[in-house]
Amino acid sequence: MEKAQEKRAARRFALRIPATVDRKGDANYKESAQVRDVSARGICLYLDSPMDQGSAIGFTLTLPPEITLTESIRVQCKGRVVRVEDGADAGKMAVAAVIEEYEFLPES
Repeated sequence: MEKAQEKRAARRFALRIPATVDRKGDANYKESAQVRDVSARGICLYLDSPMDQGSAIGFTLTLPPEITLTESIRVQCKGRVVRVEDGADAGKMAVAAVIEEYEFLPES
């Protein structure tokens, strides 16, 4: 059997770190999430409820020194949901999104 060809162009880091998700349909609605993995172009998060494929998503997370190779850095990102699947993590949904823009945030 042939091995499936890898389509990802950026290295993916498996991280189990918290994130805050902003569902763009309701700017006041923030939800806690758990990151499954992240790359320079995309992210996969575990959420309590699904999001529609194609919908806008915003999220904030702190990248640890293992990824940044310096100090921890807070990043705010905007993107679009590309895939939603049942997560293997206690009934949560795995939501994959492409990162379209990002901004490094000052230390709080």
